[in-house]
Amino acid sequence: MARQPIAQAGTPDEDKQRDAALRPRLLHEVIGQNAVKRRIEILLKAARKLKEPLSHILFDGPPGLGKTTFATVLPNELGTTIQMTSGPALTKPADMLPFLTNVTEGSILFIDEIHRMPRVVEEFIYPAMEDFRIDIVLGEGMSARTISMPLKRFTLIGATTRSGMLSSPMRDRFKIHEHLDYYTVEELAQIVTINARKLNTAIATEAAAEIAQRSRGTPRIANSRLCWARSYAASESEGPIDLSLARSALDMAEVDLLGLDKQDRRYLNTLIGVFEGGPTGVEALAATMNLPSDTLSDEIEPYLLREQMIVRSPRGRLATMKAYAHLGKQPPNPPGGADQGLLFN
Repeated sequence: MARQPIAQAGTPDEDKQRDAALRPRLLHEVIGQNAVKRRIEILLKAARKLKEPLSHILFDGPPGLGKTTFATVLPNELGTTIQMTSGPALTKPADMLPFLTNVTEGSILFIDEIHRMPRVVEEFIYPAMEDFRIDIVLGEGMSARTISMPLKRFTLIGATTRSGMLSSPMRDRFKIHEHLDYYTVEELAQIVTINARKLNTAIATEAAAEIAQRSRGTPRIANSRLCWARSYAASESEGPIDLSLARSALDMAEVDLLGLDKQDRRYLNTLIGVFEGGPTGVEALAATMNLPSDTLSDEIEPYLLREQMIVRSPRGRLATMKAYAHLGKQPPNPPGGADQGLLFN
């Protein structure tokens, strides 16, 4: 058997210079999202040349694709500071005051899950985004008065998994709107190799590709499965993570070749075995699986829909031919006979 190429861990001097965290620090270290990176590079060059803060940026896309990563590399590129908060933590306008009053010229304010910010808070920061000022109301009734407080010019970066839940006035105030898409297996394999080096763990090229193949196109999942393979290797072996070791670790975690985990396969087995492939409603599936319906619709179904394992119809969920083939099950005969064909074929 040919010797597998191994990505060796860095030297001690290199390890001291490297950040302990797996998250990239600079834009050129970010793997994937090349079109987004190119546009961000142009914005950075323009900001340096014009000596102006970046325009407000909204990143949207599924969880784990790098929205927070892009937000954290920008202050490193510009040599400025960043403040970080999340939409659910901002329940009233007063919660924004510490962040807005502490911004410095050109600094960045990052709000994760910005779509969960209450409408009253959105309206409070409109003048901060447009005119770099906030209006504070003192007193009540006839004696109330408004104080306009100027702010330093700053950049607001929002991250959301559901941009459609943002109000139109809020969404329109972001001059830049970038959507992050899923990563290729090659990009994920590169991320796994780099992060294994940061963890001082040697990994075979084929093992990195195997982990990437089972990571659903998502760097966060790839990092989680790399850490599990690293722990498995430390427990069960003395050498680097090779292909067989990576496969054994992922098989023990019950992650199959398409990245489906135990709950995904349980969903498909319930839909096919109990409901004969559907159509059936999500509430019936949830009751049968003894899980909340929002767990199915928010956590399990998105990946199955993306992989074309199921379809959503007005009558409910339907298993596709790909789901039957993946589980090794025989699809049912169509009601109109073999010549009619399945609706979901």
